[in-house]
Formats: sequence, structure tokens, C-alpha cells
Amino acid sequence: MQWVDFLQLIVFLGVVVALTKPLGLYLVKVLAPREALFLDPVLKPVEHFIYKMCRVNPFKEETWKEYLASIMGFSLISALLTALILLLQYYLPFNPEKFVAPSWHLNLNTAVSFMTNTNWQSYGGESTMSYFSQMAALAVQNFVSAAVGLAVAAALVRGISRKTGKTIGNFWADMVRVSLYLLLPIAIVGALIFAFEGVPQNFKSYTEVVGVEGNSQIIAQGPIASQQAIKLLGTNGGGFTNVNSAHPYENPTPFTNFFQMLLIFLIPAAQLYYFGRSIKDTKHAWCIFGALGVVFVAGVLVCGFCEAMNNPEWKNLGVIGGNMEGKETRFGIFGSALYACVTTVVSCGAVNSMHDSFTPIGGLIPMLNMQLGEVIFGGVGAGLYSVLLFVLLAIFIAGLIIGRTPEYLGKKIEAFDIKMTVLAILPYVLVVHAFTAIASISPWGLSALANSGPHGFSEILYAFSSAVANNGSAFSGLSANTIGYNITLAIAMLLGRFLVIAPVIALAGSLVEKKVHPKTTASFPISSLIFISLLIGVILLIGALSFLPALTMGPIIEQFFMLTRKLF
Repeated sequence: MQWVDFLQLIVFLGVVVALTKPLGLYLVKVLAPREALFLDPVLKPVEHFIYKMCRVNPFKEETWKEYLASIMGFSLISALLTALILLLQYYLPFNPEKFVAPSWHLNLNTAVSFMTNTNWQSYGGESTMSYFSQMAALAVQNFVSAAVGLAVAAALVRGISRKTGKTIGNFWADMVRVSLYLLLPIAIVGALIFAFEGVPQNFKSYTEVVGVEGNSQIIAQGPIASQQAIKLLGTNGGGFTNVNSAHPYENPTPFTNFFQMLLIFLIPAAQLYYFGRSIKDTKHAWCIFGALGVVFVAGVLVCGFCEAMNNPEWKNLGVIGGNMEGKETRFGIFGSALYACVTTVVSCGAVNSMHDSFTPIGGLIPMLNMQLGEVIFGGVGAGLYSVLLFVLLAIFIAGLIIGRTPEYLGKKIEAFDIKMTVLAILPYVLVVHAFTAIASISPWGLSALANSGPHGFSEILYAFSSAVANNGSAFSGLSANTIGYNITLAIAMLLGRFLVIAPVIALAGSLVEKKVHPKTTASFPISSLIFISLLIGVILLIGALSFLPALTMGPIIEQFFMLTRKLF
């Protein structure tokens, strides 16, 4: 690693920190339906029209059960409409290449994938989906699935911050306002920047060209810039093309690469400041930010160092300069490692390099980022409620240590709250291990592997870690477009989304009814180095204890094999 690599990391983190507060303040207003916003003259009529068409009173708040029912109903309808569009895409407009409907199991997987904000793709976008499907089905889900996640986070924040009550907000108002006032304006600006940098935005038929050697090549066209912006901002990750942000159309320059990482981190970082303002304790929010930042930087440095080390077998062949396999020269080794860590700590899933080509430990870091439970900044909304689960768990452990009833921001953390917290964390562990074990001994699971041995196992483990964490990235050696993988990955995505959301909403309903007790000298200091250390320890211990055996069978043992020049 060189000094310019450290400079790139410092500049990136500096820009993220600088934008965290202003966007966090804006998010506070977006999630308060009665707050006035500078975009009201343009978007307020649209907002009112949506409420009128849906017969929704945005100021009538819901109990946690009503809020959860609204989420489940909306998500079900979203998945069905997405599947219907994909089923009929041959007959719908903006299909110059005359793509037919995907298979039933690929349709199921894709509809579930985009509805759950996972955007796992068992297909090549430019060879499977029409422009209409990309825009009306997939891009729309990029907006609303992200808005659903942020609505869930807002509900939990209200449960924590309100003195006492029965309701946790209005889901429909939260979802509509996030989509209109937050995601849409930034996505429009982002799309214009991408188009200016050379990302296509058109409805042309694919272009056939003849190269200098006389070979014919088909070059994809389409409305790429618009989908590119929201796939990153909404931490969705689904690419217009098969190789995602490694494609020069989706990510043409080092500037777009930096801008993409910034879009991925923008809202996840800002929502922590939103939380701090909501609870009137921004110092505590910055402490959480600091804890997550430490884990993130450590992962980036380990991944970057391992990729710069190269494979000893390649050194014998005279290959120098680190591991460039599967990476674009315009981004380089560290730029690829940084992007891999950004996209996996924020459950985005966009990739600018092939993680399957990373060194064993280099590939372990993105995998572990997801296995920690979408907690290191995490996705839009999902990251905030996930990290708050670990905060509550840390507070509970601290209470056990000092021998008093744990409390958080003046509210006692009782048995029901801890049960919901544990139930929300368990899917990341149980579902990943269960499906990985099934696929590892099943003919349909093994036949899709491009590699044998521990690397093949890592491909399976990575796939289900990505699905449950609603990330969507993959070890590209796994050919997942089969009935077995499409169905099991779809189930894993559903469980990873809703087995977390349901306990989180129940937890919000429990916390909002609690009375706030005054802070005393015996209260655990939640804005201190002790808290930061405890939170980091809880995050790493849960991940290490839960996934260390599986990681040992995969990338860890593969690293030892690599050092003895045995490859898979």
C-alpha cells in the first residue's frame, strides 16, 4: 500500500463526515410530516396527490401492529407488481431487443430481491431485462424498498425518543416523504453527474460495431445513468449491466468511482446524526459513528493490505504489483478494495471488481462485513435499526456487569425488549448457516460452483451471507440461476428482511410506551470511550463467535493453502 491509498481513504472519510450533519438535519425534517421543506412548492402537490389517491391521512399515526401490517402489505404488493411486469415484459414498451420473460424461478428471485432491497441478480441485466422492466419495476423498487427501510428506522427512533405513547408514526407518510423529498432529488442530481461523466441515458437499440480486427460486437445502450444513481443512493446495488460498476458504462472514471462510494455512504452516515438529533444527544450518535468507523477502517486496511501482497505462486511467475485479477486498472488495487468494503458494510452490493478473485483473506473481509449483521453503517434505514439492536445488546451486557437493570436514554430495557433484540439478530446467523449447509451437500448446490475445495465453500457461504444481509453482491464463480439457488436465495432474502423488521417494529412499540426515568450517576455512560469499546467488542464478538467455524472452513484455510502454493 502506498501513501496515495491512505490519502484516498482519508479524503473519502473526510467528505462523508462533512456531509453527515447537514443531510442528517434535513432528514429530521423529512421524517416529520408537519415540517416545511424548501422543496414544498414543487413536491407538496405531488405528496398530497399520492395521499389522496391512496386515501391516506398522513397525520394519523399507527400503533406498532398497524405499522407492521402496512409494511407487509405494501411489500407484498410491490413484489407482485414487479413479478407481473417481468412476466409481461415482451409485450410492454421500451423493449428494443425483444427480451422475453425470465423463467418463473428467476422471476420469483428477482421480484423478492428488489422488494427486499437486496438486488441480488442471478441474470445479466443487459441480456435479460427490457428498458421498461429496468425502469418501471427495478428502479422503482430501488426507491421504495429503501424508503421502507428508512421508515422502519424512523419508527424505532420514535420508540426510543418519545417520552411515552402508543403510536410510532405513519408508515405511508414516512415512505412517501423519504421517496419524494430525500431519494428523488439526490438521485436526479446524481444521474445528471453520471450522464455528464459519460454514463449513457437513452432508449436506443443496442449498437453493433466492428472492431479493428474485423470482429463484430454488440454494445448495450439504455437509461443507465438514472438507475445508476438510485441503485447507489438507496444502497440497492443492482446493476444495469452484468458486471455492475466494473463496466465502463456504469463507472467510467476514477471520479465516478469516488462519487459512487460517496452516494453509498451518504444516507447511512446521515441517519446516525438524524438519530442523535431525535434523541437530543448528538454526542452519543457521534460515538456510534466512531465505533462503526473504527471497524470499517480496520476492514479496509486488512483487505487492501492482502490484495497488495499478491499470491506467492504469481510471484514465482514474475507477476509483481499485487493482485490485479478481477480488477479494473482505472481503479487499481486499493480503489477496488475500498469499494468492496464500502459496498458490503452498507449492504449495497454494487461491485467495481470481482470479489471471487480477491485473495482468501481479502475476500473474507467483505464476507465478514455482511455477516456482522448489516450493522457497520448498513443500508438506508436498515443500518440504523441494526446498529441500534447492537447498542441495546451492549447496554444490556453492561447492566449485567454492573449489576443493575439496564436502561437506555432513561428507558428500562426489560425481558421483552431483549427477546425482540435477539430475535432480530438471530436470522443473520441461523439462516446463513442452515442454507449454506444444505447447499454444500446438495447436487444443485455443488453443481453451480466454479471452484472446488474451500474456495467453492466460500462461494456458497458468501451467497447466503449476501442474501440474508440483503446485500446482493456475490462471489462471481457461483452460477446461481438455477431452480435450487433461485428459490433458496429468495427465501433467505425474505427471512433476512422480515424476520428482522418484525421484531424491530415490536421493539419500537414496546419502547414508546415506557416512561423516561431521570439520568443518575449510576447510569451507564453512552458517550464515552468505554461505550465505544463495548459496542465494537459486541459487534465483533457476535460475528466472530457465530461465523468463525464457517470462515475457517472457507477463506481462512484457503489462505494457508495459498501460502503453500495450492490453489482452487
